[in-house]
Amino acid sequence: MSNNEKGKNEISSNNKGFINFFRGLKAEFKRITWAPKKDVKKATAAVVSFCILYMVLVGTLDAVFVNLYKLIFK
Repeated sequence: MSNNEKGKNEISSNNKGFINFFRGLKAEFKRITWAPKKDVKKATAAVVSFCILYMVLVGTLDAVFVNLYKLIFK
């Protein structure tokens, strides 16, 4: 077998491995038990609410400390 033929076979086997990887990936995604949309929406709302609350808290503390710093070192 010449080097050219070996190269073609290696490329073809690499492509099959690549394709098989995505076939296996698709099969694994079908096996996943996904949460109901209602639960996902509730969890998303909780996370977004917590993030907004945390941003407000950090922003308020930042403003307080900036004003305190200006007051002390004026």
